[in-house]
Amino acid sequence: MPKDSSIKSVLIIGSGPIIIGQACEFDYSGSQAAKSLREEGIEVTLINSNPATIMTDPVTADNVYLLPLTKKSIKEVLEKHDIDAVLPTQGGQTALNLAIECDKSGIWEKYGVKMIGVDINAIETTEDREKFRLKMAEIGVHTCKGETATSFLKGKEIAQEIGFPLVIRPSYTLGGFGGGFVDKPEDFDKALNAGLQASPIHEVLVEQSIMGWKEYELELLRDNIGNIIIICSIENFDPMGVHTGDSITVAPAMTLPDTVYQQMRDLSKRMMNAIGQFAGGCNVQFSVHPETDEIVGIEINPRVSRSSALASKATGYPIAKIAAKLAIGYNLDELKNQITKTTSAFFEPALDYVIVKIPRWNFDKFPGSDRKLGLQMKSVGEAMGIGRNFQEALQKACQSLEIKRNGLGADGRELKDQQEILYSLENPSWNRLFHIYDAFKLGIPFKTIQKLTKIDPWFLHQIEELIYLENKISAFTLDSLPRHLLKEAKEKGYADRQIAHLLKCLESEVYQKRNDEGIKRVYKLVDTCAAEFEAQTPYYYSSFDQENESISSDRKKIVVLGSGPNRIGQGIEFDYSCVHGVLAAKECGYETIMINCNPETVSTDFDVADKLYFEPVFWEHIYDIILHEKPEGVIVQLGGQTALKLAEKLSRYGIKVIGTSYEALDLAEDRGRFSDLLKEQGIPYPQYGTIEDAEEAIELSKEIGFPLLVRPSYVLGGQSMKIVINEQEMEEHVVNLLKEKTDGKILLDHFLEGAIEAEADAICDGTDVYIIGIMQHIEPAGIHSGDSYAVLPPYNLGDFVIRQIEEYTIKIAKALQTVGLINIQFAIKDDKVYIIEANPRASRTVPFICKAYREPYVNYATKVMLGAKKVKDFDFKPYKHGYAIKEPVFSFHKFPNVNKELGPEMKSTGEAIYFIDDLMDDYFLEIYAERNLYLSR
Repeated sequence: MPKDSSIKSVLIIGSGPIIIGQACEFDYSGSQAAKSLREEGIEVTLINSNPATIMTDPVTADNVYLLPLTKKSIKEVLEKHDIDAVLPTQGGQTALNLAIECDKSGIWEKYGVKMIGVDINAIETTEDREKFRLKMAEIGVHTCKGETATSFLKGKEIAQEIGFPLVIRPSYTLGGFGGGFVDKPEDFDKALNAGLQASPIHEVLVEQSIMGWKEYELELLRDNIGNIIIICSIENFDPMGVHTGDSITVAPAMTLPDTVYQQMRDLSKRMMNAIGQFAGGCNVQFSVHPETDEIVGIEINPRVSRSSALASKATGYPIAKIAAKLAIGYNLDELKNQITKTTSAFFEPALDYVIVKIPRWNFDKFPGSDRKLGLQMKSVGEAMGIGRNFQEALQKACQSLEIKRNGLGADGRELKDQQEILYSLENPSWNRLFHIYDAFKLGIPFKTIQKLTKIDPWFLHQIEELIYLENKISAFTLDSLPRHLLKEAKEKGYADRQIAHLLKCLESEVYQKRNDEGIKRVYKLVDTCAAEFEAQTPYYYSSFDQENESISSDRKKIVVLGSGPNRIGQGIEFDYSCVHGVLAAKECGYETIMINCNPETVSTDFDVADKLYFEPVFWEHIYDIILHEKPEGVIVQLGGQTALKLAEKLSRYGIKVIGTSYEALDLAEDRGRFSDLLKEQGIPYPQYGTIEDAEEAIELSKEIGFPLLVRPSYVLGGQSMKIVINEQEMEEHVVNLLKEKTDGKILLDHFLEGAIEAEADAICDGTDVYIIGIMQHIEPAGIHSGDSYAVLPPYNLGDFVIRQIEEYTIKIAKALQTVGLINIQFAIKDDKVYIIEANPRASRTVPFICKAYREPYVNYATKVMLGAKKVKDFDFKPYKHGYAIKEPVFSFHKFPNVNKELGPEMKSTGEAIYFIDDLMDDYFLEIYAERNLYLSR
């Protein structure tokens, strides 16, 4: 059946601000769906309150509404536009819940809007644990023994019947919120109460625990006539007991016997057909008993899920894009495969490579948090590695994490304490993978490791093999190392840096030797069909194989470095800038090359850049791509600190850094040289000094005076910053910083207590400066800018102060010879403006200003960086109406024993935008009244 011609206008509901459990994978799916529908000539209207993403940009939809995700906002949109249908499956649980609320209130019916891509009954069957259990029993799918309870008493009765250990899962919550395992009867009451509280309908499922069983997911797509294809099988490296969002996952499944896999496929189709007849994507989770191969159905999500983004990137099959087309009536056999462009979309992708996804956590931001992984998701982002074998993909994923490791092992950072290792194996936390490696290295028996982790022996053998290989290599020197061993190490994903560690030589020497031996990276295509058909889409990963499939063209090229996995302090807003940078460079006639390793984002969508290299943003990988492609230069100022950190090495190797030079970037980071520059320009800054040990710190503090802000140089998101008020506190923090071996010096600044904080973003071409926006923070100085409410334009800074801010911004931008974007932060005390810091790069607030003023500033800035345009060439016309407020969003609910205290270190996971007409708005008055509430040190 071709598309439904009655649908001319569709509303897509987004997922709101980023929180733990619901991150930017839904912006990726929403952006894909919008693109897919617009290709069909359908008018797309989008509602979402998150300003940081490319999804809420005018390039994505015809009408974008940055409004809170409420029924009131939906009505407002429906009043203004004649909407035919709503697609609520692209915005995670938030969008689904809102669509159901609107359905129950009769809003869709009133405005004549039909819901597409989903079936309300299907959602109720899957979300209501009792209905799900009964439905599965009816079709012969095994589920865990259990029952739902809506009262404390009923919960106790069920527990008595099932026996311990058991698990509690609240209905209608996201990311496993409120759930948990209970091993002992004495812990049950507390856990049951928490679960009943967490569920919006106060209902929990109490069921038998299948901790330690193997866990799998299948991604399905179904069309209107019942064709079903399975896009991808995903196996969790961590067994049952760790939330899938916190598990290391591998695709395709590695340890499934074919007979069990076929059974699982049949069950998943049976499950999808049983819950309702909607067209779209679906994610099914199974558990398999490690000895008997008994299969149990865990859950089914009748929407685009967190794993759909991963499966799309893993296979090259764009699930959200196809799901959107199915929702408007197309069938699979009528659509084209988006990668080959010649074969049909009605086929199952075949993989001739392995992908490994590793989550990225930020426990260091929440001192005192429970770091044990369980049923509640705690990770803030993820990285994915693609390789020809599991070991290569695993090493590449570890190199992508940016946790100061060079991969898995071979970097001298292993744990050697046997008791600590054994505890970690049994109680998984963020670093268990590294501890499995450490355990093998220490000689802990295989059986013990397997018993404690319950991880499938196949995976453990793969890690054990790495230790054998390292022992072999360590017996040689660089000169005597045989070629086959060096080649094997490279094939297993080892970085030159890791091999150099084993051979006790320099990374550059290993690099030289492997090139002399002809061991070179080649690039392989992700083509959905294991090279059976020719692919049209340039989506590559590297490997040490024979044939290179990435042909370098002779066009002028530019490389854009992405921002790696999401984390607190560096999130989706940098991906927004990267995508705009790529689009702007295309407009200037360049062939664009994107390097990034984050599967959740739009920048790693295979049809954004001309060429996508899905590789770690890690020196060795980048350098090899640059040598292969020979670009005119590399853009580092859009990918946050990840990309910026590589500027020094790029310029040392003679590779052109596009826009602001490395020298200027470094000058802004080097507090001493930067302050000298301010002094020359006659610009005030808080008194400061740099120190190298605790003795010096005490001497210096007497000179500057408390309170002091203590911090390492080169940080993002205020990592390791602290405000101290006496010598003892200062000494403690300085000693801790020295222990962490931070590169560079430690800075002490005089902290301006009670000051107002403001920041400005500007575009500069080396001679002219245009200030795109000045924001005033509602909270006092001392709370990180990413955690403050910010108001654009400022709400009560007088003309005199604004003039100082403008003058200093222009002076600094020119003095740093900025070419591109710059962000400057100010503290204002007694009408005097002090400079806190300057960052000559795209900042966290740029997307917010672009959305509020409705102008594509990153596009302009990129053209300036490339030298294609000057600031004078643009006709700036910001839309200024009322005020825009940037509202930080936190995920403290994931860490119940951590206080919500805010200070110089950033803790928010996302942000929303809220527009007000004037300052008498209740929303503004309320947050203004609470501005000092959470300030801590």
